[in-house]
Amino acid sequence: MELNSLYTELILEHNSDKRNKRMLEVFTNEERGHNPSCGDEITIQAEIADGYLKDIGYSGHGCAISQASASMMIDLLKGKKVDEALETIEVFLGMIKREISDMDYLEETLEDAFALQNISNMPARVKCAVLAWHTLKEAVNK
Repeated sequence: MELNSLYTELILEHNSDKRNKRMLEVFTNEERGHNPSCGDEITIQAEIADGYLKDIGYSGHGCAISQASASMMIDLLKGKKVDEALETIEVFLGMIKREISDMDYLEETLEDAFALQNISNMPARVKCAVLAWHTLKEAVNK
């Protein structure tokens, strides 16, 4: 199977997987994000305790890329120390902005979210891919 096909399949899988698309019963931080250029909307809730992202959930609507990106982000960051999660968010944003080009490092650090690296070639879709990441960053920094 071609690598691009595998990445497309991974994006579609995360888009349809609803386990992370849920509001939390207990949360400490919440932020709403909106992409005015396409109408994507997301609300991120996080439970932060003892310096860790104990749980993260999201709700909202948008394209397959924004929804898959949110799901991948939660899988990657849930359970991590807050400072480590914030560093990982910066790595993801650096990948999308083409500021980080070490593919082995990106794939190892971002796991499934690495599948979104080609989004940087589609300027109209960049905001879709980064919406959840920016929203979680804002929620954590409140």
